[in-house]
Amino acid sequence: VAARGRNISVNGAVVPEGRPYLHNGISVTWLGDWVAVASGLGVRVASDGRQAVTVTVDAELRGGTRGLCGPYNDDPADDFLRPGGDVALFAASFGNSWKIP
Repeated sequence: VAARGRNISVNGAVVPEGRPYLHNGISVTWLGDWVAVASGLGVRVASDGRQAVTVTVDAELRGGTRGLCGPYNDDPADDFLRPGGDVALFAASFGNSWKIP
């Protein structure tokens, strides 16, 4: 799935704004000013296409997430866990630690 603002494409196929999409377990739904992308893996990402993004994870994944989602264990002390296993003090250093070159 690729998104640039409100332009969404799945495997190279453009999803027209406002039109629902469901194929191979990936769904795209438009919720007013927001667009949401979900997969059969239990993760849903929604965005307003400008700067706000939310990530929702199914309860079955509790304790099983990593990366920018954190470990999803209701312990705020490890929310900024970096790939090396240490905890970042600031959101920016946490986010930068997960960048892919």
